[in-house]
Amino acid sequence: MMLLPAAAEASSHAVVTFFWVAAAAVVAPLLAAALGGRVAQVVALLGLGVLIGPHVTGVAHPGDVALVSELGLGLLFLLAGFEIDVESLKGPSGRRAWGTWAVCFGLAVLVALWPTRDAGPMAAIALGLALCSTALGALLPILQERGQTRTAVGRSVMTHGAVGELGPVLAVAVLLSSRSLGASLVVLGLFAVAVLVVVAVPRWLWQRLPGLRRAVQEGARGTRQLVLRVIVLLLAALMATAAVFGLDVVLGAFAAGVILRRMVDAQANGDPAGGKVDADELAHQLEGTLNTIAWSIFIPTFFVVSGMGIDVGAVAASPLLLVLLVVAIAVVRGVPVWWAERWAARRASAQEPVAGDPADPRVVALYAATGLPIIVAVTEVAVDNGLMEPDLASVLVAAGAVTVLVFPALAGRWGRDVTAGTR
Repeated sequence: MMLLPAAAEASSHAVVTFFWVAAAAVVAPLLAAALGGRVAQVVALLGLGVLIGPHVTGVAHPGDVALVSELGLGLLFLLAGFEIDVESLKGPSGRRAWGTWAVCFGLAVLVALWPTRDAGPMAAIALGLALCSTALGALLPILQERGQTRTAVGRSVMTHGAVGELGPVLAVAVLLSSRSLGASLVVLGLFAVAVLVVVAVPRWLWQRLPGLRRAVQEGARGTRQLVLRVIVLLLAALMATAAVFGLDVVLGAFAAGVILRRMVDAQANGDPAGGKVDADELAHQLEGTLNTIAWSIFIPTFFVVSGMGIDVGAVAASPLLLVLLVVAIAVVRGVPVWWAERWAARRASAQEPVAGDPADPRVVALYAATGLPIIVAVTEVAVDNGLMEPDLASVLVAAGAVTVLVFPALAGRWGRDVTAGTR
């Protein structure tokens, strides 16, 4: 009986925290709009998280909404995976993006060797992985608002962004794990097999049980919303699978998004599992519905909670380190992407005239150097494994927030200048 008052008190604390998070989710887009779009919504969410978090006012605590935040992270990467054209990652642009990321990672580790010289090479690898990531999940709403997702810039950013998220996640699973390298690779292989099973079993049932197809189709609307519940189940299953194998749940969420998109594309190709439909229309409908669910409270909660984890005192005590980290991100991630896109554009123009406006390498590089969600994930793993001090993690997350604030704004400005110059 003595547990009841404690449980009630914990519940009331969680409700209060959720109120402040919900308030921040409402205020952030209003604040971004009031500032004329110069500040991205995700940056406003981070800033408000800092304000209400334990390091400033202390009116909200991240642990009270940890599950909602984790689901927000999962939905963020599911949407990123859903937007990815898997075939593009296999073609020339994909190979170029993987090669570029490998160069970025090598440069990042070299840059990280000096500040982590007393902590060992694994600490340098952890810091390097954070420096060479791309915040594709955070960039998606910005690209959508600017109508760039289907442009040359958008396609390049999507390819570099997919690799800039997937590469660090896989590297974290292999290099920052407490297991040996061989054991980590085996675990990744087992995870891949588990993903195939998670997908294959429902697909087998779908093909062989017409009644199941009818039930899902009839339950797609109204209070049942069975299709969305199946998508949420897919996300939860793959996040749980990743967690069981000791991997970052981001990997499972990203895989869920890729699989979901493959399912939609299969419908367009006349898959016997469900008949031929308009894949673009279905993808647009699903994306709109998922955005509505994800961006109502789940994803905003993730960014607000990320802001709560930033120690303002640690950041204020190291302003030079903050600036150096932002510059390091721009150099180790942005410069190689700029060079790769510039080389690709020159080679393409030499072979044949480019149709439409080419992607400005500067714009693509600035978008690609925008990092945050992966930085948060990497710093959490590094701090838990004793590879990074909490103060450095706070400054690193703050540097990621600065890139989200500054780099897309510069990219938008340069993009407008290029468009104006071609008229």
